Amino acid sequence: MASPPLLLLQDIDLTYGVKPLLNGATLSVGEGEMLALVGRNGSGKSTLLKIAAGLVEPDGGKSFLQPTATIRYLPQAPDISGHATTAAFVEDGLPPSDDPHRAQIWLEEMGLTGRESTAHLSGGEARRAALARVLAAAPDILLLDEPTNHLDLLAIERLEQALKASRSAIVMISHDRRFLENLSKSTVWLDRGTTRRLERGFAHFEEWRDQVLEEEEQGRHKLNRKIVQEEHWLRYGVSGRRKRNQRRLEDLRALRRQRDQLRRNKSGTEMKLEVQDAMETGKRVVEAHRVSKSYGDRKIVDDFSIKIVRGDRVGIVGPNGAGKTTLINLITGGQAPDAGTVKLGTNLEVATLDQNREKLDVDRSLAATLTGGRGDSVIINGRSRHVVGYMKDFLFKPEQAQTPIKALSGGELGRAMLAVALSHPSNLLVLDEPTNDLDLETLDLLQEMLANYPGTVILVSHDRDFLDRTVTSVVAYEGEGQWIEYAGGYTDMVAQRGYGMEKAEAHATPVSAPPKKMLAGEAGAGTPSKKSKNEPKPERRRLSPKEQHALKVLPDQMEALHKEIGKLEEALADPDFYIRDVETFTASTKRLAAAQAELEQAEEEWLRLELLREEIGA
Repeated sequence: MASPPLLLLQDIDLTYGVKPLLNGATLSVGEGEMLALVGRNGSGKSTLLKIAAGLVEPDGGKSFLQPTATIRYLPQAPDISGHATTAAFVEDGLPPSDDPHRAQIWLEEMGLTGRESTAHLSGGEARRAALARVLAAAPDILLLDEPTNHLDLLAIERLEQALKASRSAIVMISHDRRFLENLSKSTVWLDRGTTRRLERGFAHFEEWRDQVLEEEEQGRHKLNRKIVQEEHWLRYGVSGRRKRNQRRLEDLRALRRQRDQLRRNKSGTEMKLEVQDAMETGKRVVEAHRVSKSYGDRKIVDDFSIKIVRGDRVGIVGPNGAGKTTLINLITGGQAPDAGTVKLGTNLEVATLDQNREKLDVDRSLAATLTGGRGDSVIINGRSRHVVGYMKDFLFKPEQAQTPIKALSGGELGRAMLAVALSHPSNLLVLDEPTNDLDLETLDLLQEMLANYPGTVILVSHDRDFLDRTVTSVVAYEGEGQWIEYAGGYTDMVAQRGYGMEKAEAHATPVSAPPKKMLAGEAGAGTPSKKSKNEPKPERRRLSPKEQHALKVLPDQMEALHKEIGKLEEALADPDFYIRDVETFTASTKRLAAAQAELEQAEEEWLRLELLREEIGA
């Protein structure tokens, strides 16, 4: 029999101010499930996670948690104050009966020692300490809100491995597509206050979402046509039979109300990203030759050369603290190297997005930040635009014009930085962690803008998918101040290196082992043995007809089993199924277990035959 959900939120309602944030939202978490919770910034994802964690009380709906189930929640901005060291912080999150040694194990897994003072942690270190705290407790349910924020690529890859090995059910919110694709098995879409669930991982979400929105659009068109027909009747129809006509008039008003509701519910306002073009640069944008930079005994950049030409998109990757920002400053002329030369192209106009948001005055209003405090207009590509209209392009409401920068959310702050950076004419965009706190739709638009940008782009990012979609080459940190440029995106870099962000020395080519001592009667060293002309050649292994047939039919069988399992899981997720029909519920549970076993067996057999075929081909 399938286990009931560990956690069930049903028909959750919550209103902030006058606008409902959640309207009948549902979230079901079963044992060992890996759920991606997705939706636009401001759609209520974090709030729904807080309700699941018991930190926010909804206005309406039902909430159920198995009495023995444990939950750990990772907020977007974890508070680690009140503890002297990271070890004390993580140990304080363990259940009373747990071994304190678990805290140290997970701290080391997250790249920390446990001796770090909580008062002097970077954003990435604080995030890793908070992750160690929730993982060390080994809860039944992990609720993770943007777990990859401020983490470098090595830490993200480590986190992925830790979560894959975890037995906890996991609900995750993240703007990192690759992270969601690698981990999620189901997807919950929070859209306009309600939730829809897809029993497949995030890799299949966007195609499904577009299909849902297309069907909604078709529904709106049908509704519009019906309203036109009814309005025609109202103008030209027979005025007799008053009662029936009054009822039809009420139906028309109801249709209009339905259309207005659909218009209000249309999924999000589209964000518009427009970049100001400056005068075109020469062919050469940056040429750095044997550049080096050190701080004391520590080498940040050692003997690095690169040539960047107009139109290039260069990504820079490496662990936090490796010196990515220093490298950008060196090659764009913001900092002088200790050795080597840097030549910049002609007519260079640089627009910069700073990852630390240091260029923003947090006490200044949003409108004043965008206009520079000069009037109420901004100039975009030679056209004067009212600041409120420009704000709308970045999904800000008119009433937010006088909102101070310090009152903006993380996602709003990211959009404000983009708005500031793109308001200046440029032919070289320097983007330091542009994807931080941006939702997936905004990332899509930023990617599209960069694709159409006529100038040159240099960006630092820990978002592997974003790098694959945008850059033409990747400069990767190799340790000890060494940086190497690889053609293509992040995935291409991994293919060329043979590994991700692990240290290069861990993948050094091993020294060949000495040859084994030869037995008496074998050919001597340096004397190749000669085979007799009459010696039969070893028979080459071939796939049998049965194996060839299995290779053809197994993919279809696996696909059919995937679909069957998805339908069974969807049916069993209904909390009322067992009450309605115990016999069918029991039969479905048994069939689900059998189908999962059949799928596992089919996958193993297909993999064995594929490896065998590759071996024969080689």
